[in-house]
Amino acid sequence: MIFGITMGDASGVGPEILLKAFREGALGHRVVAFGDLAVLQRADRELGYDVPLRAVSAPAEHQPGVLNVVDLGLLRAEDVRPGQVDVRSGAAARQYVVAATEAALRGEIRAMVTLPMNKEATQLSDPGFTGHTELIGALCGVPDVTIMLASDELVVTHVTTHMALGEAIAHIKRDRVAKVLEMTCRAAERLRRNPRVAVAGLNPHAGEHGLFGREEIEEIVPAIEWAQRRGLPVEGPVPPDTVFYLAARKKRYDVVVAMYHDQGHIPIKTHGFERSVTVTLGLPI
Repeated sequence: MIFGITMGDASGVGPEILLKAFREGALGHRVVAFGDLAVLQRADRELGYDVPLRAVSAPAEHQPGVLNVVDLGLLRAEDVRPGQVDVRSGAAARQYVVAATEAALRGEIRAMVTLPMNKEATQLSDPGFTGHTELIGALCGVPDVTIMLASDELVVTHVTTHMALGEAIAHIKRDRVAKVLEMTCRAAERLRRNPRVAVAGLNPHAGEHGLFGREEIEEIVPAIEWAQRRGLPVEGPVPPDTVFYLAARKKRYDVVVAMYHDQGHIPIKTHGFERSVTVTLGLPI
């Protein structure tokens, strides 16, 4: 089966990463890129990589030995403004993701990998855009998705992701926490045998029995109890100032469920910035 990879924002690092990965043999021989051939040709010339590029209209036209590109024809070489926030690049980057997702839903590619987008640039044409996760989930018709960040040292999932902190706190609800616990445990079982999943608290010291907030008592603990009754290997809530130490250093837990974006992203990027990947859980692709 063929895998798809999106080019990312043409004004950003995506084209360079894609070309460099192919040049170094890191992509294998069953990959097609979704993007603009003219942009990749320009980047290849400027970088001096001499990567063989070939346009295809569909993944099935893939040929070995070259970087096959499903050419959407959205941008010309002269449209690219490297290092600048650009509405055309942002809109095109969104369409690459849409095209790859639709190809995956049709079964034309086995899986998809996405290169970096610029949220600010994409929001110039799509004000509701918040990130790959939410866009792909909407395209797949799946409302409950979440981000898993994984490295050798630490694996983290998130109850909330791309929203303001005040909004994220308001979204810590029993049903959402329970759904993320379920998705996390199912994914963890594919990564490790008998996984141990810790649920981080939201408030300092996991609320200290209500002294520093009641979200743990009213929303998080009921979700944990629901998961435990179903045999899911979850513990918590564990104070967020110690849970990542217990997972990464003491190896007490295999996965941590974080309540909001930075609570989970800061530890993973501290422990495995260059060795971690982001996976979207809850998708049918």
